[in-house]
Amino acid sequence: MSAIANTIFSPELAARFDKLVTIYPLKRSALVPMLLYAQDEVGYVSDAVVAEIAQRLDLLELDVRNVLSYYSMLRTKPAGKYNVQVCTNISCMLRGGFELLDHCKHTLGIGHKETTEDGLFSLEEVECIGACCWAPAAQVNYDFHDELTPAKMDAVLDTYRAREKK
Repeated sequence: MSAIANTIFSPELAARFDKLVTIYPLKRSALVPMLLYAQDEVGYVSDAVVAEIAQRLDLLELDVRNVLSYYSMLRTKPAGKYNVQVCTNISCMLRGGFELLDHCKHTLGIGHKETTEDGLFSLEEVECIGACCWAPAAQVNYDFHDELTPAKMDAVLDTYRAREKK
């Protein structure tokens, strides 16, 4: 049974949170993993998510919000079904990362941390996704795409669009 009687999370995630707080020397150390897991389930870190995680960790909501505002991978508003993250760190930048990001902005008609009107795609410029040897690279949700060109990026986006037509 969950430590919180009226949780907003699925029973599986609530149980995972209950376990997380027991494996760290300080409950607070579970904050970032909890925020990430909650974001995966809810789609973003809502006010309700902040409130429940603060309660679970015996923190002030302000403490949770301070951490939330620090990490760029945490969102406070819903992202698209497919979150496109284009790396512009040094390796990707030198091999066309900014051009790829500009191409995505133009193709999708949105800017950094924005979502298409249909809710299908959101776009983010990110610092590094760990694919330096295969730059430029992008990540869509948890799928990596590397050695990209604008044409290859169009094919990647078309793949995700095609999933919606099935």
